[in-house]
Amino acid sequence: MTLKWWAVVVAAVSVTSFVTANVAIVAVEGEQMPLVVNLLALTTAGTAVVLAVVAELHERLDDRVSALTEFLVARLNEIESQAGDRNTGFVEGYLLSHGREADVVPFGRPRRGAAER
Repeated sequence: MTLKWWAVVVAAVSVTSFVTANVAIVAVEGEQMPLVVNLLALTTAGTAVVLAVVAELHERLDDRVSALTEFLVARLNEIESQAGDRNTGFVEGYLLSHGREADVVPFGRPRRGAAER
């Protein structure tokens, strides 16, 4: 089970035990449950509810980020395929307009030791 559902189960058990214990003690002995026990049960239930809400919000945010990531990847692939075609056509047109094969020119000066090897 996920964290969200564990928190929901803990909250439900805590509230159920709080209500059952208070009803049983009042019905049998006519007294009240100690304040510390009631506060512990209510604090546990409240914390579990907050944790369940935060876990649900985190799950929704994660789903949205995943959907956004998939959309961006698809869009970037589409842009890359279109831009790649345009650039390829531009380079081929440029080379064809000059009527000869383009020379490959290195950016840097060759090292002296590299030629000897």
